[in-house]
Amino acid sequence: MRATRNLALALLIAGGAVQAEPVTVAALGDSLTQGYGLPPDQGFVPQLQRWLDAQGAEAALINAGVSGDTTAGGLARIDWTLTPDVGALIVTLGGNDMLRGLDPAEAKANLAGILQAAQRRGLPVLLIAMAAPSNYGPDYKAAFDAAYADLAADYGALLHPNFLRALTAEADLATAFERYMQPDGIHPNAEGVALIVEDVGPSVLQLLALTD
Repeated sequence: MRATRNLALALLIAGGAVQAEPVTVAALGDSLTQGYGLPPDQGFVPQLQRWLDAQGAEAALINAGVSGDTTAGGLARIDWTLTPDVGALIVTLGGNDMLRGLDPAEAKANLAGILQAAQRRGLPVLLIAMAAPSNYGPDYKAAFDAAYADLAADYGALLHPNFLRALTAEADLATAFERYMQPDGIHPNAEGVALIVEDVGPSVLQLLALTD
């Protein structure tokens, strides 16, 4: 009987019936992550979850986005976001820092604190950058934009160069923003989020590969 049971177990494993547990990924961010202005199933996290499912990726995303959050807010809640079950981290913060004209050096220090917390846990991180607007001047933009690449290099994080890259890459930027953004001009609509997910998704697959 024991031999029969062992054989049955071996057949189940060989047939794929016994599967690995999905990796829990916390998506730490602001309203862009949280899904501001969208139905619950159309925000960034649920759309990314469906995209990953369609790729056959074994991942369970946690929406740790808080509307209005700055990098300081993300740092304040990183320790309780990284619960024992979390196996990887996505960070999308900095948009509100830029909107408020906060010091790029402070934002960089806050993001460094977040990456340090993940590093202490031995977690792989995908850092998704935000591109600063030009209205604060070229020095501000250069400092803010460079912070993400510097941090990714310093802490061995994966880097996605711009959360809104899929939209800003459109040939007619004005038409793209009219089509893919909500009326506030800051947050993408559901169709815009779908484009963002298609762009960011491969970077998330790279992140998941680091958890194997």
